[in-house]
Amino acid sequence: MSAWVLPDHIADVLPSEARHIEELRRGLLDTARCYGYELVMPPLMEHLESLLTGTGEALDLQTFKLVDQLSGRSMGLRADTTPQVARIDAHLLNRKGVTRLCYCGPVLHTRPDRPHATREPLQFGAEIYGHAGVEADLEALQLARECLRIAEVRDTTIDLADVRIVRNLLAGVTVGPQLLSAIHAALAAKDAQELGALTRDFPAESREGLLALLQLYGDSSVLVEAEKALRRVSGVLEVLSNLKWLASRLEGATVTFDLADLRGYAYYSGARFAIYARGASDALVRGGRYDEVGAVFGRNRPAAGFSLDIKQVVSVVPPRALKAAIRAPWGEGADVHAAISELRSAGETVVCVLPGHGSEVDEFHCDRELVQVAGRWVVQAV
Repeated sequence: MSAWVLPDHIADVLPSEARHIEELRRGLLDTARCYGYELVMPPLMEHLESLLTGTGEALDLQTFKLVDQLSGRSMGLRADTTPQVARIDAHLLNRKGVTRLCYCGPVLHTRPDRPHATREPLQFGAEIYGHAGVEADLEALQLARECLRIAEVRDTTIDLADVRIVRNLLAGVTVGPQLLSAIHAALAAKDAQELGALTRDFPAESREGLLALLQLYGDSSVLVEAEKALRRVSGVLEVLSNLKWLASRLEGATVTFDLADLRGYAYYSGARFAIYARGASDALVRGGRYDEVGAVFGRNRPAAGFSLDIKQVVSVVPPRALKAAIRAPWGEGADVHAAISELRSAGETVVCVLPGHGSEVDEFHCDRELVQVAGRWVVQAV
């Protein structure tokens, strides 16, 4: 095998795409800052017990593991940044009241999480801690929408659900981990026959409610139908009311509902959302409420947020146009150096042509050049 062949689902990022990714990274971080989110930078590697405790256990199979040469302890390369941010909130900051944090950095996956996905996503996310109300859920959604707008993603659809509906339907029913997993799989597959067989010994209210969920997907009329079908289930009407409130405040958005969608059920504790866009094979953004995320770090408080992979977002939007650049001659004179420095200080991209390379083409496609006219250096159109 050639030494330069990379592992499966790992790739170099070449100049044009790298520039787009970096411009978007800066734009997303600036957008989060405008909402009051503070940037944190967790380490790429941690002790396994920290990465995979509590809600992080679901990431076990996605986590690369190694042994620390200094301590001999087992280490892991993060597959998701959210548990790390929860640790920072719980132990390092330990603030009272609301804390808003954002992050952006690579994560590593042992396997791609969708067809054709990279195993090295560049994960951007934002988390809001300390507020249990739906206002925090809405803020996370609004920031996620603004991030996609900054990325120039068009034709988006927001899908809403809430894991508490199924939890309330199963309240009081003894369900082991294997059976619970099978029920979630049947709900996700919309498999009425399998779901009916799995719940045949359940109380009638729970069984009928779970089967009803298979048909409860679509536009806002779904919530009306759900209120009728699940009105006797404790707590469900309040959950549906919250979903209706969220949807009503997403001005201009196309909103759908799938009340049987339980992706991330072991992670989320309330409302969850996914944002889809034309041309994307999977959701570009996933988020919601995950109040238990900090419990394993000794501080169980409300939390909501979202994350996205910048590489995935860049793959579904048109390439960005290059900023106009200026070609300058190579020279050692103080005057030309001063002219070039002044242009770069003003934010211009200035590409110096090295001796013997004047006919070569680079990525910047300079549309202007720095020339000397009557003893002065001036910029002219090519």
